[in-house]
Amino acid sequence: MTAVNAAPASGSAPGRRRGPKRVLPGFNLTLGYTLFYLSIIVLIPLAALFLRSFTLTWPQFWEAVSSPRVLASYRLTFGASFIAACVNAVFGLLVAWVLVRYQFPGKRIVDALVDLPFALPTAVAGISLTALLAGNGWLGQYLEPMGIKLAFTPAGVVIALIFIGLPFVVRTVQPVLEDSEKELEEAATCLGATRWQTFTKVIFPAIMPALLTGFALAFARAIGEYGSVIFIAGNMPMVSEITPLIIISKLEQYDVPGATAVAVVMLLISFVMLFVINWLQAWQRRRYGAPA
Repeated sequence: MTAVNAAPASGSAPGRRRGPKRVLPGFNLTLGYTLFYLSIIVLIPLAALFLRSFTLTWPQFWEAVSSPRVLASYRLTFGASFIAACVNAVFGLLVAWVLVRYQFPGKRIVDALVDLPFALPTAVAGISLTALLAGNGWLGQYLEPMGIKLAFTPAGVVIALIFIGLPFVVRTVQPVLEDSEKELEEAATCLGATRWQTFTKVIFPAIMPALLTGFALAFARAIGEYGSVIFIAGNMPMVSEITPLIIISKLEQYDVPGATAVAVVMLLISFVMLFVINWLQAWQRRRYGAPA
């Protein structure tokens, strides 16, 4: 038998391997466009924010960001955002679980209602919550005689932030629950695990990174929320005034450096908190071996 060597394909050198064809351009060009786009959208505006705050001396900067009124707004903004994100993490997981694991009449309607805070203007949400919870509202007229006042209090701020943050947790956890392997749950049940043990040892470690991501998104969204909060908060200084309203007030008084100084503090605190949450996500993936 005579061996016949196959001729190399026309236009290609013998023994030369071609890399896989890519839909997008090469790494350098794609990275260049990415950095250019991020610089225009994110980096340059943030740099301008820092540069404008540098027009203040250090005593002026410290006075602008540490006055009692501003400190009270920090406590309300970050505290209410954290509480709202924690509530959304619990009930968002519950809503996602029901939508994934159960079939019931009207499921498509409930699934669509989850996205309503995305499409609804935040001002409309604030007006609706105020009409519902105010002293003469549908629910407020029954709650206030019992000593439960929600509108125009910090509790109203938390309720508004829960409303706008819930979809972030549901839509982040829902795909992970849908892709979870039911065989692992069945194997745990066959090995004698209870329902609670199956959830805590099998299901929860797999969805924990997604849950932390939803928490971070809801928290970040709540920190910058303005439209839905100003209607239900009452905007009373030292009581129910949020930091974005402080910034708006300073801008209306043409105190642009003072407004940018407060904005810089909010930016730095938000960045540190999101960095910690991302670190927790990475630690959780390493510990439980969840996919990145």
